[in-house]
Amino acid sequence: MGFAQRLGSRRGRMWTLGVTVALAAALAAALAAGHAGAAGSGAQVKVGKTALGRILVNPRGRSLYMFAADKHGKSACYGSCAAYWPPLLTTGTHVRGTGVKQSLLGTTMRKDGKRQITFDHHPLYTFVKDAKAGQTAGQGLNLSGGLWWVLSTSGAPIKHMATSSTTTTTTPSAGGGYGGGYGP
Repeated sequence: MGFAQRLGSRRGRMWTLGVTVALAAALAAALAAGHAGAAGSGAQVKVGKTALGRILVNPRGRSLYMFAADKHGKSACYGSCAAYWPPLLTTGTHVRGTGVKQSLLGTTMRKDGKRQITFDHHPLYTFVKDAKAGQTAGQGLNLSGGLWWVLSTSGAPIKHMATSSTTTTTTPSAGGGYGGGYGP
């Protein structure tokens, strides 16, 4: 192979490598920006209105839940549990909120080294079946070894069910599974 061919081949490989790296970086940035649990530079916890009243929501208005199986401010939700109940994550230790008591906001370190946002020492999660702001499909469900509740602005779990015709009502199941195909 002549010098020109080797140079052209090398440039082609370098161009391909450069494009691959750029695409990987763009994909990682898009996933981080679009991740339901990822927190941006604005308020990471807000207050939203639902049929259950004023509750904590993420920056996109999605309901935030606490998991009764979490103990001492540490998450017990990993693996398939976290796939259905994505933790609200942040990259820093400073958490911001709008309409909430700042002193109740905090973080906890997950086993995978990621930092999860807490409110009144409750690690916070979203639920994959809440497709848009204001939905509370996870309210009162008994999944992955415990009950899931939305939180009031004081940090107290709201343990009643919605009665509005615009919100899907749920009844806690007796077991740890979920008949709808979400989670163990």
